Amino acid sequence: MASADVIAPSTPNWTPFQPTNTTTTTANHPTKDAFDPAKHLNFTPPSKTYSMTDLGLPEGTGISPLAVSEPFPLFTQEAVMRMREEVLSKDVMSNCQYSSHLAQAQLRGYANKYAPFVYDAWKNPETQRIVSQVAGIDLTLQFDLEIGHINLSFKTEEQKRAELEAYRLGRTAERNTPGDDAAIVDWHTDSYPFVCVTMLSDCTNMIGGETALRTGSGDILKVRSPQMGHALVLQGRYIPHSALRALNSSERITMVTSFRPRNPRMRDDTVLTTVRPISNLSELYYQFCKYRLEILEERIRAQLRELTDASAAGRTVSTRRLKGFFEEQREFLAHMNREMVDEDEVVVGCVR
Repeated sequence: MASADVIAPSTPNWTPFQPTNTTTTTANHPTKDAFDPAKHLNFTPPSKTYSMTDLGLPEGTGISPLAVSEPFPLFTQEAVMRMREEVLSKDVMSNCQYSSHLAQAQLRGYANKYAPFVYDAWKNPETQRIVSQVAGIDLTLQFDLEIGHINLSFKTEEQKRAELEAYRLGRTAERNTPGDDAAIVDWHTDSYPFVCVTMLSDCTNMIGGETALRTGSGDILKVRSPQMGHALVLQGRYIPHSALRALNSSERITMVTSFRPRNPRMRDDTVLTTVRPISNLSELYYQFCKYRLEILEERIRAQLRELTDASAAGRTVSTRRLKGFFEEQREFLAHMNREMVDEDEVVVGCVR
């Protein structure tokens, strides 16, 4: 979820996660109603946001002035219960689980197959409008594969008690952050311009679990963990960040949905670095190429209209502008080509 890309020496060994604490999935017995923004959204604007310059990053870094928001209410409890029910279903846990050196347990590519409520929630125009409002730029979903990516962390009661006791004894005090030395998601920059990170766990008694951001000066800014149903918006493509370990909690389930600019003429710095090793490559490459070629198509159509209008009005064609347009699209296609790494060169689980 550039200088902070994680370099992995080998494919990780892992055992698929099974939830150890799913009591809240059946609590309140959520209804089976389809997603309804009037019923399932609970948006209140964030109390504070941080700009890219607040983080000491150069003017013009990224595609929006916003770096990150404080957590804000987004979904109702009923919506979260529906999401949990779908995310922790047998089909999703059995067929959509991945692991990498970046994060031990992740669920991907399930929304359009097994989770209609999650899929509709993020596809809804009102949800996208809210994320765009917070981001300060009109955004659209990256593509279906990146709807509702899940980062999972589960602990037994014994593990929870042992970690909490160690914290209370000060064994993790060296770095002045509980659990910094065992991040749930290691330091990285995202593959996509913006993410909306939504909490699906009860964090009432949680210690830690913040999102840590590396500023331009190298300092660390920590943004508090969202409460259940709350979210934060982060321009994660341009800011190294990490999800810190949470103590005094049996689980931490976050849903990460990725966004890109809606305007096809805006620059698109999407890479596949962090997602290539944890995706069905055929599906990933199809969706990546499809939206990029649609952008290219829209750009060419706009350029053609401009050229036609200029000729009809008797205006001189600007050779310099046309050549600049051609060069921009040449680099656009070259970037796509670089991201399409041959399947036999991709090591499952290795982010590099």
